Amino acid sequence: MTNPQKRHIAILGSTGSIGTQAIDVIRAHPDAFEVEVLVANTNADLLIEQAALVRPNVVVICNEDRYDQVFAALDPLGIKVYAGAKAVASVVQMDSIDIVLTAMVGYAGLLPTIKAIEAGKHIALANKETLVVAGELITRLAQEKGVSILPVDSEHSAIFQCLAGEFHNPIEKIILTASGGPFRGKSRDFLKTVTKAQALKHPNWTMGAKITIDSATLMNKGLEVIEAKWLFGLEPAQIEVVVHPQSIIHSMVQFRDGSIKAQMGLPDMRLPIQYALAYPNRLTSDFPRFDFLNYPSLTFEQADRETFRNLQLAFDALERGGNVPCIVNAANEVAVAAFLHDEIGFLEISEIIEEGMQKVSYVAHPTYEDYVRTDEETRRIATARIKSLV
Repeated sequence: MTNPQKRHIAILGSTGSIGTQAIDVIRAHPDAFEVEVLVANTNADLLIEQAALVRPNVVVICNEDRYDQVFAALDPLGIKVYAGAKAVASVVQMDSIDIVLTAMVGYAGLLPTIKAIEAGKHIALANKETLVVAGELITRLAQEKGVSILPVDSEHSAIFQCLAGEFHNPIEKIILTASGGPFRGKSRDFLKTVTKAQALKHPNWTMGAKITIDSATLMNKGLEVIEAKWLFGLEPAQIEVVVHPQSIIHSMVQFRDGSIKAQMGLPDMRLPIQYALAYPNRLTSDFPRFDFLNYPSLTFEQADRETFRNLQLAFDALERGGNVPCIVNAANEVAVAAFLHDEIGFLEISEIIEEGMQKVSYVAHPTYEDYVRTDEETRRIATARIKSLV
């Protein structure tokens, strides 16, 4: 018989940076959490290792070519093994799941999140693209089903924590902080020649390749701006971005009386993961503690939207609304993948996104099917542009 006090967790994207850290958090609190489902894309070896460690009820490997390997390893342990995207969308609806941690990369996280919400599961959201692509649909569905969307991104978790006890007080604005990435202060001439290796060296955070490139282009901050609009019910004018190189203040809320609340701490994703999984409780942790004496100076700068065009493009998409954020996300995913394969230059990422925004059909009030068509059309246009550049 399961412990009714435990929260049973499904981790979508268990072999990625967020997923592996979530398992660390869960294993540190065996009385509070239990892993019910693990989902991985292609990393069968790590998925097998994780499953043997935490003994979930079910695992799903999205890459169907790896099914036999995973099944052979885990079936003797009594762990059910499935494969493919349809299986992911199905297992998130299991009655035994309390919370779904959505940490899959990119657009792939959208449909499983929708299916989980439809089944009444609370969402710990690390896949920001879900709200970027379909924020209106997701927030409406969550309200209809009485489902909580608990942010895992450090910036949105910071805002959420600052709002604890303040939900009845209107927000004047939020201030999202950005480290500035590895190219803070650099010119466009410098950015023309930067390499993949340079872009993957984030000064403060250890993350997956895609989000690290997004941080270097400031698209990650742009996606967070769009995500914040839906999480906190804001207008674009209420969202500000400032560069904070030390990454100690994770974000801030300004209320209508002018008072500002900030959430601070060392850059460690385990803290927002744990906060989301345990909310509204704060569990004991052995995470390193912040010491002001080690950071005698905290500095702030204006974000350079001219040099780092992606941040401005995200604000433009938010202003226009409809399916434009979906276009931005799809074009960015294709462009970042091309950059990581050395097919395009760093600045061409922005050019590909902008071309998508200009060419893809605009839909003011998209349905789920519209989002699917928009994503497909954008990827075709972006891929064609990349082929013309190679």
